[in-house]
Amino acid sequence: MSVSQPSHTMAHQLFFDVIQERRSVRSYDPEIKISREELTEILRQATLAPSAANLQPWRFLVIDSPELKQKLLPIAFNQQQVVEASAVIAVLGDLECYQWAEKIYGMAVDADYMPAETAKSFVERYTGMYSNMSPEAIHQKVYTDGGLVSMQLMLVARAKGYDTVPMGGYDQARLVEAFDIPEKYTPVMLIAIGKAAKPGHRTVRLAIDDVAFFNEMPME
Repeated sequence: MSVSQPSHTMAHQLFFDVIQERRSVRSYDPEIKISREELTEILRQATLAPSAANLQPWRFLVIDSPELKQKLLPIAFNQQQVVEASAVIAVLGDLECYQWAEKIYGMAVDADYMPAETAKSFVERYTGMYSNMSPEAIHQKVYTDGGLVSMQLMLVARAKGYDTVPMGGYDQARLVEAFDIPEKYTPVMLIAIGKAAKPGHRTVRLAIDDVAFFNEMPME
């Protein structure tokens, strides 16, 4: 066995612990404040998530002002975690994310990850593809990518000792209006983040035999 094997095993176990310890927490200690620097680092790690064509359509409106959390409270149907948590992160999808293709692929060239000609062809391909997509197709892509970054955000938060809860129960139209969110951004979900005052409920999961099928779907 190599010298590095035990450390790898320990790292794997820590990762599994993070997954198993994550809970949807709805009761937070209002005295706990997460610094802007740490929230920024959590978001930075979260954005290592994959996205279609690496266009990274996620945008984050971080609401940590007590006054603005109170403003958000009725929009989120008076869910108390909105005001108790250190912050609420509105995960948004940029419906015009393809406009960032030139910058993203230019950065890849500067980092020596791809030749300039390859980057140029990718920019042309994805700009053309996205600009001709139906609104429904673009929404589907940004919702998918928004879900990926949201899950990664929640796991990063748990690894740092914080708790989260994803929230789909809110009035999207009122959120957009109240926080002056431009039309090119579509809300994906809200995520409350902070320190649990009470642990999240333990939940059960269906057996893998109930949800996974190899090579063919079962007959109903």
